[in-house]
Amino acid sequence: MEKIPTIKEIAKRLKVNASTVSRALHGHPSIGLVTTMRVNKVANELNYERNQTAVFFKQRKTFTIGVILPDFSDAFFSLALSGIEDYASKKNYNVFIGQSLENPDKEKGILQTMRNHRLDGIIISISKNTTDYEVFNQLKKYNIPIVFVDRIPDMEDIHYSACNLQSGMLQAIECLIAKGHRNIGLINGPWQLAASKERLEAYQKGLSDHQIDIKPEFVVYSDLSRERNQQAMDELISLAERPTAVITFNDYVARDAMGQVKTHNLVVNRDISFISFANSPIWSFTDNSPLASIEQFPKEQGVKAAEILFKLIDDRAKETPSIPGFHRVVFDSNMISHPVNFIA
Repeated sequence: MEKIPTIKEIAKRLKVNASTVSRALHGHPSIGLVTTMRVNKVANELNYERNQTAVFFKQRKTFTIGVILPDFSDAFFSLALSGIEDYASKKNYNVFIGQSLENPDKEKGILQTMRNHRLDGIIISISKNTTDYEVFNQLKKYNIPIVFVDRIPDMEDIHYSACNLQSGMLQAIECLIAKGHRNIGLINGPWQLAASKERLEAYQKGLSDHQIDIKPEFVVYSDLSRERNQQAMDELISLAERPTAVITFNDYVARDAMGQVKTHNLVVNRDISFISFANSPIWSFTDNSPLASIEQFPKEQGVKAAEILFKLIDDRAKETPSIPGFHRVVFDSNMISHPVNFIA
């Protein structure tokens, strides 16, 4: 087996102290230029590689952050991940990624693994079924900073990057009312998600602002599965007085709901119009799109979450932390209109 070259071997060749070699390899100003060049020349000849584990130990960093997202196949979360990785790369950091697949137990297991590996920080968008937040509190005991992105737990003392959903919802209702709709339904996400509650409150405000009665039967919930999305749409269609327009939790819900409308021999965007959240790239690859989709800026949310996390990581290394309070960045959602099309 080929012997791995060490600092001691370099020192022996040059007849200097190992500490001199170490400082030269790190570019320490106390070592002259000639000595530094000689050390690096021998190191290259021996194919010497720094013991990264020792470097990590000395600097008390792993130069790795963790990212946990619900589903990488969802364009929204893949864009958020892209933003995080872009920012981490500029900081010369590696990204350890895991997907919860909307499973709280799996999410908890990934968090514990990241904690055990002492990652420098974690960014997470919680699963739709997460209701126990104790695992997040435990990370504080290990001094591992955590930043939430998009899906945020109902906790006070947290850092996060998110989107104000009210602005987009109000724009959507304004758009539909301008087109003559007054019976406007909502297919919301899981009730326990803060984002679902925010959508509902904005929906109710939008209707109230226009003196439109809020009909409880016009609001249905989905666990975001294809089957439940379709069932939710069937519930609205089966009403004696059905909605003439529907706002959906996201684009995937809209896709399933629009497909279900067609099974009832109704025409999408004529008999029932749609506006969805997320403004996913999926609409770029199909002619069957809702009237509009509400942009939530996932990549920008990811970049900002990473920016916050690295501030916390840098601050942790200081003897006297300089970051007061909690970082909370919120982007305003914005409705993006699509070309009007009728889908039979």
